[in-house]
Amino acid sequence: MSHLQEEIKQKKPFESLAQEVVLNVMRTAATFRKGVAETLKPFDLTSPQYNILRILRGAPEDGLPCSEVGERLVSQDPDVTRLLDRLEKRGLVTRGRSLTDRRVVNARITDAGKELADKLDGPINNVHETQLGHMKKKRLRELIDLLEKARGDEKE
Repeated sequence: MSHLQEEIKQKKPFESLAQEVVLNVMRTAATFRKGVAETLKPFDLTSPQYNILRILRGAPEDGLPCSEVGERLVSQDPDVTRLLDRLEKRGLVTRGRSLTDRRVVNARITDAGKELADKLDGPINNVHETQLGHMKKKRLRELIDLLEKARGDEKE
């Protein structure tokens, strides 16, 4: 019986090795998300909202089109507008029409949004280190390579 089978109390074997891999990745991702969510909760932020703040912090001064913000999210969220609405309501981002193309709405991080994102860098990094600190750098690099291959970013 595999470790995952024990964790999820599954008696019968997985239907395939591929299924076991996918379920392991999903279980691991859920564990990682939980740690990040718990860190962000006192700041009344969700992981996608924090991701948007990080994206906009690294964007050009005039911001990014809202559609591009959505494309850059680590976990795709179909309702970027709703996420931006909540951040804008809190004064963490602003939105405005592009000067070059009035059809495009650009999102920009405010000073308050940048300050919050900067403040969260340490605690979020600590969560990641706690979650993966038991693994050596060589193994982490191997894991990165395997995950990229699994997403089809590189073929064997």
